[in-house]
Amino acid sequence: MNEITAFNATGASIEDAETMPHSVEAEQQLLGAILTNNDIYDRVASIIGPQHFYDPVHRDIYEVAAARIAKNTLASPVTLKAFLEDHAGLKELGGPAYLARLAGAAISAFAVRDYAQMIYDLAIRRELIGLGREISAKAAKVDVASEPREQIVDAEQALYKLSEQGKSEGGFQSFLKAVTDAVNVANAAYQREGGLAGISSGLTDLDKKLGGLHKSDLLILAGRPSMGKTSLATNIAFNIAKAYRRGKKPDGTEGALEGGVVGFYSLEMSAEQLAARILSEAAEVPSEQIRRGDMTEAEFRRFVEAAKSLEACPLYIDDTPALPISQLAARARRLKRTQGLDVLIIDYLQLVRPATAKDSRVNEVSEITQGMKAIAKELDIPVIALSQLSRQVENREDKRPQLSDLRESGSIEQDADVVMFVFREEYYKEREKPGDHDLEAMAKWQEEMERLHGRAEVIIGKQRHGPIGSVDLSFEGQFTRFGNLVKPWQQGNEENF
Repeated sequence: MNEITAFNATGASIEDAETMPHSVEAEQQLLGAILTNNDIYDRVASIIGPQHFYDPVHRDIYEVAAARIAKNTLASPVTLKAFLEDHAGLKELGGPAYLARLAGAAISAFAVRDYAQMIYDLAIRRELIGLGREISAKAAKVDVASEPREQIVDAEQALYKLSEQGKSEGGFQSFLKAVTDAVNVANAAYQREGGLAGISSGLTDLDKKLGGLHKSDLLILAGRPSMGKTSLATNIAFNIAKAYRRGKKPDGTEGALEGGVVGFYSLEMSAEQLAARILSEAAEVPSEQIRRGDMTEAEFRRFVEAAKSLEACPLYIDDTPALPISQLAARARRLKRTQGLDVLIIDYLQLVRPATAKDSRVNEVSEITQGMKAIAKELDIPVIALSQLSRQVENREDKRPQLSDLRESGSIEQDADVVMFVFREEYYKEREKPGDHDLEAMAKWQEEMERLHGRAEVIIGKQRHGPIGSVDLSFEGQFTRFGNLVKPWQQGNEENF
């Protein structure tokens, strides 16, 4: 046993010292290399920190050396001697002379990243062992205040927190790599039928304006109640999941060639209600009839057939209410790892909870939107978050929504790559029906209603990588379905739309 092994992790027993995974030699080699050449620290700082060292003496040496290097001053056996001269653990190893031995025993600098990775991996193993013991101890202790279900959630959160450590892929990348990635994205768009750079929403005119749903983008879909936000989101989710086709991509990896796997957080409606909406659209049976069970035999047969055809659709629904943003991110990661994930939809933003309570609602919403943008970038997927609009829309004569109508608008507007508003003028016009006695006004109202019937508008109020403007869609209220609007010059070619 190496002499340094006596200084084990704090609180560990002698038996633990024998069994806990560690490599004193790797720690010695790494520290020796840093004390010999301070530039090596920059190569390993993104992988490990002081907490990853098993030996407490090594941990303190690394911490002091890191502090010196951060101040742009030399960290060598001579300079560190002054800071560690009275260190009790170091004295037992021979005092400051041990620092000189470390530097003298360092063999090579080229393997330092391997040593750092090894130290990190062993530290994670030790944490896993500790976590396992903690779970076991908690489970063994029968306590009224600690339900098994809560223990499972706590254990899962601790594991995901552990899995997120040590991601060292960040930092600067060369412009050449960035340009190459941009060319690859453009090439994929050029090769793909329809010329979209992102995933198709299934709504032709919307795709033309947005170029599809782009990876790492946060898209906000906002509207007043009854405008059809959830309907449009479920339509897009269904279109993407229905078009899913898996295969080998141009870069050689396996993934979605068309459509994609969709994750849907339904914080307002239950999974069953959401499924009924999607089935209503697919079977063309009014959703209120499905809810009441008021269907003809033919309609019920269509409903069942639609359900069978949608069985294999890669659409996953989570209807847990009031999810904190941290839990939402953890579940999205798990879905990506187990089933794959190409698009994430959240219905809706104001129902998500912040990880920790803040002093103001604006700060809470800011944490939530930043968290959603972080999910989009980390998982490299488009995230569509639905959002409510403030009541000030109702007080204006022109009810068309604008960016300032977003609740807690500053953070939502700032973090989003795209902000879209769903607007159905028919909804407001319906409430302006004149009295039966005013025939002229009634005739004018009916004419307006005919013009607006079955039409909806998606207003793009912000788009970081493209134009803003309006997209006209068709809307069939009975099936809660948005679709492509046939233009006057396309009347003869309806079958193509």
